[in-house]
Amino acid sequence: MPELPEVEALAQFLREHAAGAVVGRIDIAALSAIKTFDPPVTALSGRDVTGAGRWGKFLGMDCGGLWLITHLSRAGWLRWTDNPSAGPPKPGRGPLALRVHFFTPEGATPAFDLTEAGTKKRLAVYIVHDPADVPGIARLGPDALAVTEAEFAALLGAASGRIKNVLVDQSVLAGIGNAYSDEILHTARISPFATAKTLPEAKVSALYDALRTVLLDAVTRSVGQDAARLKGEKRSGMRVHGRTGLPCPVCGDTVREVAFTDRSFQYCPTCQTGGKVLADRRMSRLLK
Repeated sequence: MPELPEVEALAQFLREHAAGAVVGRIDIAALSAIKTFDPPVTALSGRDVTGAGRWGKFLGMDCGGLWLITHLSRAGWLRWTDNPSAGPPKPGRGPLALRVHFFTPEGATPAFDLTEAGTKKRLAVYIVHDPADVPGIARLGPDALAVTEAEFAALLGAASGRIKNVLVDQSVLAGIGNAYSDEILHTARISPFATAKTLPEAKVSALYDALRTVLLDAVTRSVGQDAARLKGEKRSGMRVHGRTGLPCPVCGDTVREVAFTDRSFQYCPTCQTGGKVLADRRMSRLLK
């Protein structure tokens, strides 16, 4: 799933490549992706693109006061092309959900596609006058890269859940998903199942530092990959996430996994749990 670093890279790409262009034809290939109908998608055509933004994992393009907002969900992406096909795409079960064409001051006619791999289609598109009109944005907590250490400590102090769950709860902190929460906890050497509100002050400080280090490093890598032209390999910078069975690059212990019905997360026992292996929920109850 695209998380804060990847979505920030896409927003930066749109600022650099779409701002100043005029929105042309918009092709809808998956009507189910469109979540708002007033204003209609066609209201964007003919408008100047004046900027782009990010709210947690939501991406938005400002078309002169009318916003195109998308949530890319688990398998979505924005792909830019300088030479889009002239004809409209055929609606179907393929990956394409929406195509937006542009006219640039230089006379070019690029476009971007919103695509989603797989059969579970959850990518969402909203056309709104104010990003806060999108229900998911209205529910967001403070942005993970904007929160201060004092604010972060207060958020954790008010949260009774496991720290892993708190970090990915968008109403608490916006932008962090499964992958980067694994990396942040590993960097801070904290168990995924530590209780948020009982973390010692030193651990909270270490977690905040890890959060900023991991996310800012990932933003730098993602922006540098010209994200909308070539989807960067998100896992290339990962130390534990998606590396089940491989050695931890810090201590050499085997990276372990806890799996749920439709997701899993990874951790290092030596670095994070004092050597204790957490039970996989597919097999038994979680060990505290």
